[in-house]
Amino acid sequence: MEMDYTRKFSIPYDKDQEIKQILSSVYQSLQEKGYNPINQIVGYILSEDPTYITNYNNARALIRKLDRDELLQELVKQYLRD
Repeated sequence: MEMDYTRKFSIPYDKDQEIKQILSSVYQSLQEKGYNPINQIVGYILSEDPTYITNYNNARALIRKLDRDELLQELVKQYLRD
């Protein structure tokens, strides 16, 4: 059965702020530990393997609070906004 419509996906505004705060914190933790934060976060997003994210400053637990779809949506939105 083929669907002839496009599904809508939406994140509430307050979730956007939470995503930004968590991502910033994870980025900083990775940087402080000497990792390339962009490469590590991309590895996590592509694989959903939490070992790409350091445990330092509870970064791994923080990023796991985020749904990967929500994270990707926010990243695309921010990229296109700039």
